[in-house]
Amino acid sequence: MSASVMNVRRASLLPAAAPDEESVPAPPAPAGGVDAPLLAITLLLTVFGVVMVYSASAVFAARIHHNAQFFLVRQGLYAVVGAAAMAFIASLDHKRLRALSYPALITTFALMLAVPFLGHRVNGAVRWIRLGPINLQPSEIAKVALVAWLAHSLSKKQEKIRSFSVGFLPHLMMAGALMLLCLQQRDMGSAVVLLSLTFTLLFVAGARLGYIMLAAVVAAPVGVWLVTGTSYRLQRWLAFTDPFAPQYRRGISYQLVESLLGFGAGGITGVGLGDSRQKLFYLPEAHTDFISAIIGEELGFVGVAALMLAYVGMVWRGAVIASRARDDHGTYLAFGMTMLLALQALINLGVAMGQLPTKGLTLPFISYGGSSLIVDLAAVGVLLSVSRSAKG
Repeated sequence: MSASVMNVRRASLLPAAAPDEESVPAPPAPAGGVDAPLLAITLLLTVFGVVMVYSASAVFAARIHHNAQFFLVRQGLYAVVGAAAMAFIASLDHKRLRALSYPALITTFALMLAVPFLGHRVNGAVRWIRLGPINLQPSEIAKVALVAWLAHSLSKKQEKIRSFSVGFLPHLMMAGALMLLCLQQRDMGSAVVLLSLTFTLLFVAGARLGYIMLAAVVAAPVGVWLVTGTSYRLQRWLAFTDPFAPQYRRGISYQLVESLLGFGAGGITGVGLGDSRQKLFYLPEAHTDFISAIIGEELGFVGVAALMLAYVGMVWRGAVIASRARDDHGTYLAFGMTMLLALQALINLGVAMGQLPTKGLTLPFISYGGSSLIVDLAAVGVLLSVSRSAKG
């Protein structure tokens, strides 16, 4: 028997050499089902929102548009489009969304820059671009786009996250650029949300707490200057501190006072669905930012408490999804989207109840508006996408 044959037989009896671990790609995370409780809460809130938009807007729509179902039909169509977007995004592996973070951010900047030229004025502010029947509000898209980019960038720079020049400053500058564009549109509420999201995700990613606190200290006097240095913001602040003052009651604090009266009229169980008096042209455009006052009047403390519990449940499921994500990108993405929805709900309810100065932020899934509803449902789609590959 030749030596070469003997060598082949000896080699066949030896155990195979272990392949280089770095050359073997990691197996893809198993795709499971979406988070059922989160999906159920989202659908319930969306359906409830459509019902409440109709209840709050029917009389107004009949007088202005000669069609009591005007806002109902539109909100229903927005809900269908948003649900389709949610389902499509949920079907994707969240890792595939990383490739879309930069295109989404670039598109957002382009839309924000176009608002002063293509936008139209609503209640003194130019924030919307009209696209046929839909009024697109780019600042709503900016919130999701910023979270997606931060999740991608923070996970990519994880080893240098504690560095000021690499892990902290670039992310703050990107958020600052979007905030400036929001302020140009007289949308300080969205600017506050963007800054809060950035600070939160930097903290979660492990950035130095000292850097975050220093940035907050610098931002505080800037915020005070933005309020006191602008007449309409200063008037809003003064009206917030004493909304029933005679000089504000019939003017800048009128909407807040009527909102508080709506909550007070509802009592424990409310006056009944559809029986609100505040929507009879006492509370201006009751189906938009102050729709929670109509909920409080028609469904009472019980209805508002149930609504708050639904948001708490949504935040809880989002936190669970973030904690079970298989990688840093999934964790940051899920946590950011959850915080986005939580902040908007908290600020909107706080404003309607007189606990925060007036800001033009919608109540997620409830207030009338195509941009906000579609973007909120898309954000939930991202959460559901992360949940599909979550650890058991």
